[in-house]
Amino acid sequence: MDKSLPVFALAIIVVGVLILVAIKLTGKHKFRLDREAYQIAFLGIENSLKPENEASYSLAIIKGDKLLDKAMCELGISGRTMGDRLKRIGKDRFSQLNAVWHAHKLRNQIAHEADFAPSYAQAQHALATYKQALKDLGAI
Repeated sequence: MDKSLPVFALAIIVVGVLILVAIKLTGKHKFRLDREAYQIAFLGIENSLKPENEASYSLAIIKGDKLLDKAMCELGISGRTMGDRLKRIGKDRFSQLNAVWHAHKLRNQIAHEADFAPSYAQAQHALATYKQALKDLGAI
């Protein structure tokens, strides 16, 4: 009977370690982004912005916004919309959170206001903001 106590204690320790390992394996994972794929995608967006093509301004902003949203989703940032994800991400992850919000609101104007047309300067600024945000996330 006195030998069963150490065996029981050892069994409890082993079960405890197994539970901790299971928790660690099923917990939140560090997500890694495919930096090369994001760099190629963003370079394509930058190259699509043409001063002589006003339609490219809106499209570049929308694509930049979509790429940033994709990165946030892949990093496991929860939320139903990009706005929800931006609220959750906090100031620590982005060096220019207010600028990201401004660029996203610009994208929303493009998507929801039929007569809105961004300027070339606005498109350049939005893309610079998305680029910095993607850098902040480690995507590029």
